[in-house]
Amino acid sequence: MQADGFESPGLGSDPRLADIDLKTLCDIYRRVFQELRPRTKVPHFAITFRRFANANSFIRMDADRIDVRMTDVLEGAPQPILEALAHILLSKLFRKSIPREISQRYRRYLNRKEIRENLAKVRKQRGWKQITAPKGDIYDLEEIFEEINFQYFHGLMVRPVLGWGLRPSRTTLGHYDPSHHAIVLSKILDRKESPRLAAEYVMFHEMLHLRYPVEHKGLRRCVHTPEFKLAEKSFLRLKEAKEALRRL
Repeated sequence: MQADGFESPGLGSDPRLADIDLKTLCDIYRRVFQELRPRTKVPHFAITFRRFANANSFIRMDADRIDVRMTDVLEGAPQPILEALAHILLSKLFRKSIPREISQRYRRYLNRKEIRENLAKVRKQRGWKQITAPKGDIYDLEEIFEEINFQYFHGLMVRPVLGWGLRPSRTTLGHYDPSHHAIVLSKILDRKESPRLAAEYVMFHEMLHLRYPVEHKGLRRCVHTPEFKLAEKSFLRLKEAKEALRRL
């Protein structure tokens, strides 16, 4: 049987990651496993770091083997952070509650300025944006952007990448991706039965995210700041626009 440890770096992984303290990381996962399943035989752990385009890590159990694929953003992370992730992944695997102090420790680390900046670079370098052209079947996002820009931002906002999403989502009508500097609207807004006002309001909302970026304070991540909410109230026909979105 193969000993616990890192597997050979696969496609897309970084060979330098093999220099990480193998024994320490495997010991962490074995110890956490025993805490969660004290009367269960400890399985074989196969741990790899992967060049993901985000901070996600994954875990899977197959017979007497547990595969852990960790984001290489955590390369060099302090041991308490790696322990926290082990608790989070194994707790999710066995459907156990995650202690609040552990989840907060991990979230606080990811919320550090240098980690957030590193993640932004990783998303930009490794990720890609799957969108369609800004000129849709009914509405042209570039035209809508310029009208909103002139009316509410004095025409001073630099146009980001604009596009329609691949699917007509009803839950996410729009989003701004700072890593790719892109505003994406759901295709459900690009239909004859969808009033232009709805698309205009969603565009305005996402443009406010450029004007008022997310604020980070400790564990707190404020997406809609007080300044954001105040500015949003300046949208003409706001009540009518929200009612149109509710009908969608």
